[in-house]
Amino acid sequence: MWVRLLEEWYDEIKNATAVERIEEIRISVFGKKGILAAEFAKMKSAPNEEKSKIAKELNTHKSSLMELLTNKKIELQTKELEEKMKEEGIDVSLFGTKSEAGALHPVMETMDRMVEYFVALNFSVKTGNIVEDDFHNFEALNLPKYHPARDMQDTFYFKDEMLLRTHTSPVQIRTMMSQKPPIRMIAPGAVFRRDYDITHTPMFHQIEGLLVDEEGKVSFANLKYIMEDFLKYMFGDVDVRFRPSFFPFTEPSSEVDISCVFCKGDGCRVCSHTGWIEILGCGIVDPNVFEAVEYENVSGYAFGLGVERIAMLIHQIGDLRSLFEGDIKLLEQFQ
Repeated sequence: MWVRLLEEWYDEIKNATAVERIEEIRISVFGKKGILAAEFAKMKSAPNEEKSKIAKELNTHKSSLMELLTNKKIELQTKELEEKMKEEGIDVSLFGTKSEAGALHPVMETMDRMVEYFVALNFSVKTGNIVEDDFHNFEALNLPKYHPARDMQDTFYFKDEMLLRTHTSPVQIRTMMSQKPPIRMIAPGAVFRRDYDITHTPMFHQIEGLLVDEEGKVSFANLKYIMEDFLKYMFGDVDVRFRPSFFPFTEPSSEVDISCVFCKGDGCRVCSHTGWIEILGCGIVDPNVFEAVEYENVSGYAFGLGVERIAMLIHQIGDLRSLFEGDIKLLEQFQ
């Protein structure tokens, strides 16, 4: 009787058309109340000489049924998956939805434009290490141990006098230590300072420039002309003024202002009603810097430009931090 039932289950498995039906058969045959369990239980009352024969026959059917169930289940699952993939298939030859064009980030776009100006004047582009040592970042630039720029509130320090560079000027030092004049270079890149408000972020970008040649061949007048021409290239028809200032690595030094691009010099909140906006610093390289790199009988000038500051003025962005927040509504405006 039970053999006939098992043969019927063989047929049921072969003719099954759904995975769910396979599961029903498995429970009916192999479950705790299934056919095989019932037949194994009957062995207790069978004569001892027949138990071995019955067990062998039951185990043979058990293995065959399990193999058949497993193979059939795989076959049905594969068929279901193929049908589902066919239903969800995509015709790649059809036109897709329109995608919006991307755009350069305003900081990168501004930096590229600045670099293009100086490359056109035969300045080479140099890059350097983000993690610097004390000598290249401070001492060689005439920043002694007691200088306030070394304050822990300004600089990210590591162990062994290593730090995140606070400007790209170390690239200038390394360039001078690796080659002899004449040098005409700019150093664009990210710099780091411990500061965060609407006009400062812990990471920002600078482009610092350096020109070195034989003594007497470099003048402040030349520097002044380059800076004025660069600012008109970036901002159009603006007035430019130079104010005496102090930087440890240049002497004489100057801060450079442009007439406010918002009020055209009439005075507004952005320029604190002065009509002027500070834009960069520059000067003639201090002799102590040349001494640190073992240069003799040379002269040169250097300048430093904040990329984010110029980008904010060009695009009239009020908060520097918004340039780093990845706000799509802001970035879409630059497509």
